[in-house]
Amino acid sequence: MSTATSSSPSSTSAPAITTVGELRAAGYEHKPLRVEIRDNLLAALREGRDPWPGLHGLENTVIPQLERALLAGHDVVLLGERGQGKTRLLRTMIGLLDEWTPVIDGSELGEHPFDPITVESRRRAAELGDELPVAWRHRDERYSEKLATPDTSVADLIGDVDPMKVAEGRSLGDPETIHFGLIPRSHRGIVAINELPDLAERIQVAMLNVMEERDIQIRGYVLRLPLDVLVVASANPEDYTNRGRIITPLKDRFGAEIRTHYPVELDAEVAVIRQEAELVAEVPDAIIEILARFTRNLRESSAVDQRSGVSARFAIAGAETIAAAALHRATVQGEDAAVARVVDLETAVDVLGGKIEFESGEEGRETEILTHLLRTATAETVRAHFRGIDFALLVEAIENGQMVTTGEQVTARDFLAGLPRLGESDLYDQICDRFAAKSDGESAAAIELALEGLYLARKIGKDSDGAETVYG
Repeated sequence: MSTATSSSPSSTSAPAITTVGELRAAGYEHKPLRVEIRDNLLAALREGRDPWPGLHGLENTVIPQLERALLAGHDVVLLGERGQGKTRLLRTMIGLLDEWTPVIDGSELGEHPFDPITVESRRRAAELGDELPVAWRHRDERYSEKLATPDTSVADLIGDVDPMKVAEGRSLGDPETIHFGLIPRSHRGIVAINELPDLAERIQVAMLNVMEERDIQIRGYVLRLPLDVLVVASANPEDYTNRGRIITPLKDRFGAEIRTHYPVELDAEVAVIRQEAELVAEVPDAIIEILARFTRNLRESSAVDQRSGVSARFAIAGAETIAAAALHRATVQGEDAAVARVVDLETAVDVLGGKIEFESGEEGRETEILTHLLRTATAETVRAHFRGIDFALLVEAIENGQMVTTGEQVTARDFLAGLPRLGESDLYDQICDRFAAKSDGESAAAIELALEGLYLARKIGKDSDGAETVYG
């Protein structure tokens, strides 16, 4: 189990109220969990606040469906291939909880002071009355997450008899002998189960009563606990619909099944990479765009197994690898600033092939397919950004025998110094202006992209031996 961090940091400290009497005197209102989520979601929508920060490309499809499900108070399962933001979307739901909520101090299940549900808490509430101690729980602590694995047990999710408590002299029928699992401990909170189909069928059966009747069945006896918990889950569509890995009654318990998807628009794909990648060097927007187009091309390729999907993590890892290559060059060659260039894209192909599942008939052609689709993405980016620029003078200079050398260890300054002289032409300025280049590294990245575009358009030649690349 892991507890996610809220998308927004704590803005206030916990209230100073310490007893039930003080809580009542303050006029505190107790809301069921689903009402609390509904009220906070409606408040955000009324105020024009985005309840789902950091999610791109889902604004007009997935998010409206999820909002309707939450307003209806439904448990939710998200269906989608890997890397479509399912887990991030679930974790963002933390922001729909109250920042602080009161709990009975010392309560194992975090029960509300006005609504104790266990035998022990009811006894304490009866004995102490208005002096029942109150603690405060932040919303980050009210989200629990479990990755479903085949070895997950009923005890992990629901609970089991605690032999130590039985050894203390309590009878097996005593509810206080139970060690509660993840779902009961998420009382008054959200519990997320990732990869739901991987749960064994007997574990899924154990979840039925918790989700519908809200009671717990352990070791042959039933413990009636009015659990107030929202169950959300993620699953791969193939596992969910084709393999029969989820039992039909459990499917029926989820009020909403929502299909996720990869970003539809290129801008959303770029935004995801920019947001998630931890870059150790500057990576110009055009290079990020190539990675985004590369990823989208892979998702449309018949050579790639689309049932497994091409995760957004593919492009994110690619951006991080390219940045690392630029930092390596800058360190070895003594450059002032590390800026990624087209030549660094090849390093991404070298390390990312293992993140893609190819069709069985493509064995041995993986590198060829990746290289071809990367070149296609580069050509698309060149056409999108350099439309209208006349490269005739540069092509003519190269045809007349001048060559341009670049490579993984060629600095930006050396690359720029080796460019053909074009007389009074401002062609290089035009290229750099398209990308608002302000440094040698950015200028080199822009002009190198233009040269690669000319090569892909078969206007100039290119020779590469791994260490150096020569256009000419």
